Amino acid sequence: MMYTQQVMDHFTNPRNVGEIPDADGIGEVGNAKCGDIMKMYIKVDNDVITDVKFKTYGCGSAIATSSIATEMIKGHTIKEALELSNQAVVEALGGLPAHKIHCSVLAEQSIKAAISDYYQKNGIDPEPIVGKIPTCEDGHCH
Repeated sequence: MMYTQQVMDHFTNPRNVGEIPDADGIGEVGNAKCGDIMKMYIKVDNDVITDVKFKTYGCGSAIATSSIATEMIKGHTIKEALELSNQAVVEALGGLPAHKIHCSVLAEQSIKAAISDYYQKNGIDPEPIVGKIPTCEDGHCH
């Protein structure tokens, strides 16, 4: 399958790239052995994600999914961001090749990891709200 115009656009002109020095939450998922690492930074004001940036080391699909995911949560509440599914990310990009779907899963997980970090920093147990964030060790995600 060829990449869609949306994937190519977000790969060549990714949105919200970089880091937020005073981020309220930082989430990193992936593994160097898998080849894709995503780091997501969020600023939260009154339960709304006012800013979000990402740094992704990986393939074009990983960069594109990170980019569109940031656009899909910026300006939205934490609750709305937690409802963002990898399927929604794939649909927003007009589809991904089957062997690249895992990139959209990483995008979803990196957002959840950043929100989890935000909750921990504010003394809230994130697990009942965010759930367990899968960890990738030895190239296997679980």
